Amino acid sequence: MIYHLLYPLRTEISAFNVFRYITFRTIYVSLTAFLICFVLGPWVIRKLSELQIGQYIRQEGPKSHFDKAGTPTMGGVLIMFSICLSTLLWADMTNQYIWLVLFVAIGFTAIGFFDDFLMQIKKRNKGLSAKGKFILQLLLGLVTGSLLYINPQFDTNVTIPFFKEISPDLGIFYILFAAFVIVGTSNAVNLTDGLDGLAAGPVLIASVTYMVFAYVAGHANIANYLQITHVLGGGEITVFCGAIAGATLGFLWFNTYPAQIFMGDVGSLPLGALLGVIALITKQEILLVIVGGLFVIEALSVIFQVGYFKMTNGKRIFRMAPLHHHFELKGWPEPKVIVRFWIISIALALISMSTLKLR
Repeated sequence: MIYHLLYPLRTEISAFNVFRYITFRTIYVSLTAFLICFVLGPWVIRKLSELQIGQYIRQEGPKSHFDKAGTPTMGGVLIMFSICLSTLLWADMTNQYIWLVLFVAIGFTAIGFFDDFLMQIKKRNKGLSAKGKFILQLLLGLVTGSLLYINPQFDTNVTIPFFKEISPDLGIFYILFAAFVIVGTSNAVNLTDGLDGLAAGPVLIASVTYMVFAYVAGHANIANYLQITHVLGGGEITVFCGAIAGATLGFLWFNTYPAQIFMGDVGSLPLGALLGVIALITKQEILLVIVGGLFVIEALSVIFQVGYFKMTNGKRIFRMAPLHHHFELKGWPEPKVIVRFWIISIALALISMSTLKLR
C-alpha cells in the first residue's frame, strides 16, 4: 500500500524514488513486521490467556516441560498477521510471486489454525489426524506447484548446489517436486518447534539467507555474474523474506526462554511452507537441505527413531525424538540446546551462501 501510494509521486517529489529500491523496502518491511509483533505481542498474550488458549503437553514428553502447560499458544497468528500486513504495505503487489507466497501463507495458516483449534476443543495435545493434516498440506502443495508450472516465465530446472552444469529439467514432474519441498519443510519446522525459540530462531536465519538468494536471483547482472538462474520478478521475494525475518524477530522477544507464548502449528506449518516455496521461486530448491539443515536433522531423527523402533520391537536410537529432546534428557539445560542449535543454523547458512561462488 505504501509502495503503491508513494512511489507514483516520485515525479513530483524526487525523494519518493527511494521506494523503487528493493533493499530500502526490505529494511522497512522488516522493521514494520518487527514493530507489529512487538507492539501487539503483550495484547495477544493477554487475550490468549483470557480465552484460556494454552499449551497442552504430551504425557510422554520430557518432565521438565510439564510446567509449561497452560502457556498461551497459537502465537503464530501474530507472526502471520505481521508478515502479511507488512508485505501488503511495502511489497509491489503487481508481482505474481508475492501473491503466490501470500496464498501459501494464508492456506497453511488455516491448516495450522484448525489443528490448534481442535487441540483446544479436545483439551489435549492432538488436533487434526496426521493423515488429514498431510492431505490438506499436499493439496496446497500441489496447487502451488501447479501455479509455478503454468507460469511461462518459470524455469522447471532444478539447481544443484556447487554444480553450475548440472540442472535437470523435471518438466511436469516439477509439480510433485514442489509439493514435496513445501510439505516436507512445513512438517520439518513443525517438528523443530518444541523448545522456547528453537524454531523461530532458525526460521529467522533461513529467511535472511534466502533474502540474499532472492535479491541476487532477481538481479539480472548479478545473477549472470554468479552464474545462477535469473528469476524475472523474483527479486521482490527479498521484501517478503524481510517480512518473515522481522516478524520472527519480534515474536522471539516474547518466545525466547522462558517463553511467554508459543507459536503453535498456526505458526510453524506456514513458516516452513513459506521457506519451501521461497526456495522454489529463487531456484535454490536443493540448497534448502543445507539452509534448513537443522529442520532436516530434526525430521530425520523422528523418521529414524520411529523406523528403528518398529524394526527392532521397541529399541531406540535416541533417548527421545525429535533430536532436541534427546539432548534435554542427556542433561543439557534448555537454553543450551536452543542456542547451540541456533549456532548450527548460522554455520549452515554461511555454508549455503558460499555456494554463490563455489560452483
